[in-house]
Amino acid sequence: MILTAGMYDVASGHVATVVTHLEMATPTMPAPAPFPKGITASGDGVDIGTYRRLFKSVGGPWLWVSRLLMDDVALGALLDDPQIEIWVIRQDGTDIGLIELDFRAPDACELVLFGIEKAATGQGLGKPMMALAQSRAHARHKSLFTLHTCTLDDPRALGFYQNIGFRPVKRTVEIFADPRIDGIHDPATAPQIPCIT
Repeated sequence: MILTAGMYDVASGHVATVVTHLEMATPTMPAPAPFPKGITASGDGVDIGTYRRLFKSVGGPWLWVSRLLMDDVALGALLDDPQIEIWVIRQDGTDIGLIELDFRAPDACELVLFGIEKAATGQGLGKPMMALAQSRAHARHKSLFTLHTCTLDDPRALGFYQNIGFRPVKRTVEIFADPRIDGIHDPATAPQIPCIT
């Protein structure tokens, strides 16, 4: 469907966001960079409960919801898929960040999730996390590295991705049920995004 220029109503109880899709043909950071002292990254796997808790704590301020809607069977299958890599970022042993890479497309790696808890921002973790993600994509010889971000995300995200070499290629609009209404996220989550019922 092609929309004409103008404004469109979003149903009560829903949220709308503009999604920017980006891609990179040649990694700009093909080798991992060192993390600051006390920060580690583990790709040794994660159980469903830990994954959900970390997904919610990292993504709550931006209303991440996709993985919280999956039942245990579907999420377990995703976490066990050898074509999916989950990296947990830890600060002094405490989980604070998440990187999820999807290698299921024949020639592309998608950076599905990339973020740290809001309290851990400002420590210079973005570049070493991205270097890790790019090195993993490069190691599997994928010709394209893709991701998307949206207007609900941290306002710095899009600029960060472009500054390290991702190129915007497409925009879409996503509308989804507000996850605060049915209790998936606490009603006080993401106060910068009005909840309209």
